[in-house]
Amino acid sequence: MKKMSIDDKLGLDLFHTDEEESHIQVDLGCTDEAEIKKLLLACPAECYKYIGGKLSFSHLGCLECGTCRVLSHGRIVKEWRHPQSGVGVTFRQG
Repeated sequence: MKKMSIDDKLGLDLFHTDEEESHIQVDLGCTDEAEIKKLLLACPAECYKYIGGKLSFSHLGCLECGTCRVLSHGRIVKEWRHPQSGVGVTFRQG
């Protein structure tokens, strides 16, 4: 069986996203590379990117697993809450 990319796997899920309001508030000014690396490696949806020494984040495609909240201990992820009712991810395949 061919290994699926993250984009292929995420393409199986259904997302109803609030494009204007993120359910995660992130400190994009953080420069602690050890903390940033934790999020880069742990986020299964690759919502965090580190390009040119700058952290970027997009909540679009978030799987709402909470891993970033747990690993960050409030250092980078300042607030994490479940999306409003009717918004979020619907898993369609195990």
